[in-house]
Amino acid sequence: MNIISRLFIFITALCLVACGKKELPIYEEQGYVFGTLVEVSVYGEDEGKAKKAVASVMREFQRLHDLLHAWKPSELSDLNAAFAAGESREVTPEVAAMLKDAAQLSAQSDGLFNPSIGGLIKLWGFHADEFKAVLPDEKQVAKLVAAKPQMSDLDFSPARDGKGELVASRNKSVFLDLGGYAKGVALDRASELLGQQGIHNALINIGGNVLAMGQHGDRAWRIGVQHPRKPGPIATMDLHDGEAIGTSGDYQRFFEVGGKRYCHLIDPRSGQPAQGVQAVTILTHGLHAGTLSDGPSKPLFIGGKAGWREAARKMNLTEALLIDSDGVVHLTAAMQKRLKFTDQATIRKIEP
Repeated sequence: MNIISRLFIFITALCLVACGKKELPIYEEQGYVFGTLVEVSVYGEDEGKAKKAVASVMREFQRLHDLLHAWKPSELSDLNAAFAAGESREVTPEVAAMLKDAAQLSAQSDGLFNPSIGGLIKLWGFHADEFKAVLPDEKQVAKLVAAKPQMSDLDFSPARDGKGELVASRNKSVFLDLGGYAKGVALDRASELLGQQGIHNALINIGGNVLAMGQHGDRAWRIGVQHPRKPGPIATMDLHDGEAIGTSGDYQRFFEVGGKRYCHLIDPRSGQPAQGVQAVTILTHGLHAGTLSDGPSKPLFIGGKAGWREAARKMNLTEALLIDSDGVVHLTAAMQKRLKFTDQATIRKIEP
């Protein structure tokens, strides 16, 4: 059983324990999309109504996956091909809006969140569902780093037909990969779809990015923060209506060479996988909480033990934690108040 599967099991188990299994009118459905497990749990609704609503969410997840896939034929892969050829390409208003939003988040992070480094992702082999323990050619990595692809290289202009937008790149090395952004968008879309169909109490989980709607009976939804090196949670917390958490870790997509772990979270400044961090978890609130639970966690992970706190300030995150390579938990005071650690001996450092 892999660590993602365990994550879903303990989140579900925590919800059952919190409210009493026998009394739970709850509908749950799982799927696999965005390269990870997804689960939607609906509380307190007729099964037929819940099933219909969740089915619409699963269809939306698949639509977004097909729309934004960087490596298979999609609107995004067509755009990447145009950039490589020095051409512009028309995209839908939906995709244009997402690219502009991702560009804003990238600028806010001083480029540590950088969806334009798909070329580096591919060099390291993390574009594939399965990847080999092989280091990339150092000269090719250095060449892409020197090219400095960034979201600010994108130019937008109205399309001639007035429907979409033309997108061009001033840098042919830009290769868009929204894998660190799309899950968050999908959370918000799911919440919107469920709400439109009269669903008010639900938990949406996309590979550890989790958004809560309403509550689970007379209690908040209770979830776990995955331990990066052991089965089960390192801590639990109550997730309230409109809140979301996002976790970036080195334990799902990685390989080892010579006893050194290389994960999929690439530092755009060096072209190398970030080191010294096992996981980062952030808590977001309110409008677009789902979207903000995804991309903004990456700058903290890449910033590392020395830079995570400043990265959190830049991303306007007051509730965040980082687990370093020694297993020490660094966290904000606000995050400390929300967590219940499963092992009180866990070493914690609260950083203002």
